[in-house]
Amino acid sequence: MPVAVAGEGCFVIDQAGNHYLDGSGGAAVSCLGHSDKAVRAAVQEQADSLCFAHTAFFTSKPAENLAERLAGLAPDGLNRVYLVSSGSEAIEAALKLARQYYLEIGQPERHRVIARRQSYHGNTLGALAAGGNQWRRKQFEPLLVETSLVAPCYSYRDQRQDETPEAYGLRVADELETEILAVGPQNVMAFIAEPVVGATAGALTPVKGYFQRIRNICNRHGVLLILDEVMCGMGRTGHLFACEAENIVPDIVTIAKGLGAGYQPIGAMLCQDFIFDAIGAGSGYFQHGHTYLGHPMACAAAGAVLTRLVDDGLVTGVTAKGAQLRSQLEAALGQHPHVGDIRGRGLFIGLELVADRGSKAPFDPSLALSARIKAAALQAGLICYPGQGTIDGVAGNHVLLAPPYIISDSEIEMLVTRLTQAIDSSCAIAAAC
Repeated sequence: MPVAVAGEGCFVIDQAGNHYLDGSGGAAVSCLGHSDKAVRAAVQEQADSLCFAHTAFFTSKPAENLAERLAGLAPDGLNRVYLVSSGSEAIEAALKLARQYYLEIGQPERHRVIARRQSYHGNTLGALAAGGNQWRRKQFEPLLVETSLVAPCYSYRDQRQDETPEAYGLRVADELETEILAVGPQNVMAFIAEPVVGATAGALTPVKGYFQRIRNICNRHGVLLILDEVMCGMGRTGHLFACEAENIVPDIVTIAKGLGAGYQPIGAMLCQDFIFDAIGAGSGYFQHGHTYLGHPMACAAAGAVLTRLVDDGLVTGVTAKGAQLRSQLEAALGQHPHVGDIRGRGLFIGLELVADRGSKAPFDPSLALSARIKAAALQAGLICYPGQGTIDGVAGNHVLLAPPYIISDSEIEMLVTRLTQAIDSSCAIAAAC
């Protein structure tokens, strides 16, 4: 791999002096680009005063300030914040909190998690078990707890011709209730989902009404709703919290990636007051912990990131920039013989690649199309995030785009031009094989 030595705005620079337009923010991380002065200054200032204090003994001003800010910005009721160091840690904390909640309220039989096929919630064993990414799960299956998987909201492939988008959304949402009843409502602890699916399926965006039905089903059966916004949150879809677009509030939400914007490793889990209160009235503490919880430097960085996102208005510009990127992608690739679907929300856009547009048939997995596109894009000076196994963990290919919120008009044009070149050349080679 090239050796990265510097970052400047929307570009990463390697030791040979090559500039790469970061069209995916790495893995939807670098929402502010690579040289934000305010965030760098906040990290440097914190390093001059306090770098670390273990949370078994101390809290810190950066951690308290960040938690207070997040609680104030989150949807109503999500007032309790647990600061961790990554998305996987946030998911682990969410799962353990859900389990402890039911123990505290006298329902110890509730332990089962229901998730969706073609989902991904992290690479630690608990998070991996809670997801439906078959490629990542396969070799570790013997180590994973049992999880039920229901259908994703994947209208491009699964909506019937005789269905409206709304009817389709209700049909697949109702699979959750069917599975809850099959497992036994008394045994189900939580349903976990990404509001907009990220790396596994390429910005799958729910149809209207889907998540409202999901919320109602969880309420009806006393199941906690955990939303994983590690990749799609912190403004990526045009809302600071992605669930705001669905007009629902989860019981637990996880964030990471864009929270630190790549300047420091950080994530967070937020929960509803009733969960916090149940533990407070019971055992009195959450039985969990990591060494770097609430790390002062990471919290200082995240606080500065939030200031840039909210106070400086960068989130409010995401929808317009996303529409501009989407429009240019449609113009360049909307009728491409190997681009079947362009989807997403805000600056979180996926392109599904197909061998044939009419039948939606995928390329043969042995052709490794995603790897070809990644290499061709890098050669052209573009970082994008291709993925294979879009449909079922084996078949299907997509490209995920998640550029920094500071991307300019000329850089959007550059992204589309370079991506088109990479798709053209890679698909031509694959189609000829």
